[in-house]
Amino acid sequence: MSTNVLRTADGWWVVLGDRAVLVDTKAVTTAELITDRAAVREAALSGKATTPVADLVALTPVTTPCRVVAQMVNYRSHARDSGFSGDIPPAFFRKASGSVSGPRDSIVRPANVRFLDYEIELGLVMGAPLPVGTVVEEGHLSSYVAGLVITNDVSARDVQLTKTQFYESKSYPTFTPTGPYLALLDPEDFAHLLDLRLRLSVNGASRQDSTLGDMIVRPAQALTLLARFQTLDAGDLLLTGTPGGTALKAPPKPVEKIGALLPPAVKWKAFFKSQARNPKYLRTGDVITATIATPDGRIDLGEQHTPVTHAQ
Repeated sequence: MSTNVLRTADGWWVVLGDRAVLVDTKAVTTAELITDRAAVREAALSGKATTPVADLVALTPVTTPCRVVAQMVNYRSHARDSGFSGDIPPAFFRKASGSVSGPRDSIVRPANVRFLDYEIELGLVMGAPLPVGTVVEEGHLSSYVAGLVITNDVSARDVQLTKTQFYESKSYPTFTPTGPYLALLDPEDFAHLLDLRLRLSVNGASRQDSTLGDMIVRPAQALTLLARFQTLDAGDLLLTGTPGGTALKAPPKPVEKIGALLPPAVKWKAFFKSQARNPKYLRTGDVITATIATPDGRIDLGEQHTPVTHAQ
């Protein structure tokens, strides 16, 4: 059974229902906590969970600096929204770890960004080194992944599209809200990953709702592909893609073909003029709610609430 851990300024807490117990550990980083699973288990079994979870101010359970890697177009529904057809080659990109923020921190839209988008994603938190050349078998995923977190791959679409620049567009401070819980998994929990349902709403209106069954490249294969060129260490974070329902969607094929004939400056001006009429992009005052859980509650990563503000 998974164990939910929450981090505050006072330390690490095991969450048991609506109450929590402080873990007796010297761990400061996520990687250090993962190596002290004995202290986590002791806290979970102590029966001393007297502190209301509602009284705790949750920080991101993934401490930084760390590597933050993300998969691109990894759900069939997102591929359709993005105008892809046929086989989609697996692709990865990096995000700055300075983009990682807490589960209730504000998402700050930079002054140069007009089109701010959301992408709920399941985050894999590494529990052991993944050297280059590693092949991760489906049944051995627990040897490398310690736990799961909710993440939101916030994206500045006008930067991403005009510059074809993923790193900048997804790396501004607060662009990776993470948490509230780090769900530390037991080996048998990994058999239930495909039951996880990702849900994201904005101001109470549902935008994204899908299970991992919609994934194109699943976690074990993704880690194997990533290990062709990238080393990961305990505490590093892999975002595994987002389902359909983001604000950005590909234009109809006829419009796309016409756009391809235009000079880039003219094409992007026309595209963003049309996007300005799209009400789904994030605006100041919006509140994003995100959850990831199995229907039976065996794995439940909590609920993320992030208001949107703008840079002063």
